[in-house]
Amino acid sequence: MKLNERSLAFYATCDSPADNAGFLYKRGERHTAYHRRWFVLKGNMLFYFEERESREPVGVIVLEGCNVELCDSAESFAFAIRFGGAKSRTYVLAAESQAAMESWVKSLSRASFDYMRLVVRELEKQLQEMCWGLPGGSGGSREPPGPWKPKPSGLEQCRERLPALPAIPPKENGCAVWNNVLGAERPPDASGCGGHDEEGNPRPPPLPPRRRVSNGEAASAGATMTESPSTFCRLHEQYSREVTRLRQDWQQRRRGPRP
Repeated sequence: MKLNERSLAFYATCDSPADNAGFLYKRGERHTAYHRRWFVLKGNMLFYFEERESREPVGVIVLEGCNVELCDSAESFAFAIRFGGAKSRTYVLAAESQAAMESWVKSLSRASFDYMRLVVRELEKQLQEMCWGLPGGSGGSREPPGPWKPKPSGLEQCRERLPALPAIPPKENGCAVWNNVLGAERPPDASGCGGHDEEGNPRPPPLPPRRRVSNGEAASAGATMTESPSTFCRLHEQYSREVTRLRQDWQQRRRGPRP
């Protein structure tokens, strides 16, 4: 990843939230005088500006491989950012109060990726210990848990909990024939009450008697079936003429009045 002054300036002044921000006194590298600067901490980068309204930072400190510790200085509430190495620079800063100094020391100490890596490792260790100590898991053994298996979905769990559905009785002419169900060899109770059998299962309701059709009703039904095709043809012709007339009227209105 390549960084230049423009990208750093944009990152320092963009609307991304800052981890800490405020005025600090910074001691010069050549001159020991302290200058009041506006500091902004974003991630592992500490930017400092001449004023709070400045558009570009004066400098940036990358907080990697460094230690933040208190130091003795002429200014009160002073602390230092020390880097490892013989020729590395040490930045001496001073806050305006004890609370501000503690806040800055804490946030700067937690800004590096090394600290975040340690936190992630510690959280992973705690998670493994919690998994080992769960009831019904590995029983408190120190062996790592087995491979992860996905939990059954809600639909699969519901299928496991639901009892087996009874067999669907066969149908004859659209009506269920209960006598054909497996295990139901006995005829239904003719008393009109369903009740329960010896095993406690509910008995099916009795079938109603079939109605016998007389000769007169059969003849009238046959006549109706004979006349129905002609009646349908007459209705079809009548409605077709009506639809044709309405379609012609609609087309004439769409074209508009003739000149």
